[in-house]
Amino acid sequence: MRGLRLYEGVLPAISAPAMSTDVGDAKQDRIHARSRFRSLDRPDRYALYSMHDRDFSFQDNGRGSPVGLAPGDHTLMVVREFRRVPLHASTLALTICIARAGSAASVVATLAHFVERAVSVYQPTYLLLAHSLEQPRIAALLTGLHQCVALQAGRSAAFSLDALMPELRPMLSIEPEVFGYCSDSDLNALAPQVAPDAV
Repeated sequence: MRGLRLYEGVLPAISAPAMSTDVGDAKQDRIHARSRFRSLDRPDRYALYSMHDRDFSFQDNGRGSPVGLAPGDHTLMVVREFRRVPLHASTLALTICIARAGSAASVVATLAHFVERAVSVYQPTYLLLAHSLEQPRIAALLTGLHQCVALQAGRSAAFSLDALMPELRPMLSIEPEVFGYCSDSDLNALAPQVAPDAV
């Protein structure tokens, strides 16, 4: 199961309880990946992505649901996923798109077509397109890239939705929100490094 929590506030340490979880030894091994992101436009807004066992329960609902009941919690339903093995990403990015009423399927289809082309054009190390089970109008695009490889290929942008925006924009209720990977080193103003348990 994949979960996404969108929230505002203080930057929490990734090792602290995340998404209201008990991350003791008994449950930590049931979280297979966890990545924290910070909005590029709103520095006080964050997203926490996790992949965990189906029966992993969150404390804030106590009923074994894979995602808590707090506002901003989402169970992600995978539409497309691509992973190179082994995963060697130097950067991760998350883009959230919110469709207009009645346009959710069109937004997901447009992004799915983009993902299929992006696999060959950008050769990402990881690419996930998913939509929220609770709010299907929300689509998430998670990308993992190796920046050095992209630069060696002579691309001016490692991964860009710019060419897609004229087609996508009329179907969205707001502009896509872009998040960059946020590690604990960001607290010390160091260059972020992708953690081993990310994606």
